[in-house]
Amino acid sequence: MKTYLAVFTGTQESRKKSGWDDLAEDDRKAREQKGIKAWGEWMRRHAGDLAFPGAPLGKTTFVSNDGVSEISNALSGFVVIKAESKEAVAEKFLNHPHFTIFPGDGVEIMECLPIPGA
Repeated sequence: MKTYLAVFTGTQESRKKSGWDDLAEDDRKAREQKGIKAWGEWMRRHAGDLAFPGAPLGKTTFVSNDGVSEISNALSGFVVIKAESKEAVAEKFLNHPHFTIFPGDGVEIMECLPIPGA
């Protein structure tokens, strides 16, 4: 089994494209409840594959040789999954509520590689 980091992404463009902000407040709340339920079902269905259940992500602080600054990016959440292949992980995210109900862009999947020399 390999370990994969799956990062949920979302942008202002995906939010606009989804029409999320154009929904009436009651419709948006209903969609949120539907999305939360569907997300929970996804988590239960894949509980045996989750190495770490992850979490939503907050605002980003960037640290470099130039110091510390606040930035924005498309990262909105993550989970860590164990699977035989990246393709097997990708299959788990087809039709995920992050982008079928909520206004997310998609999910980026990366293998967590061993640390060289460790």
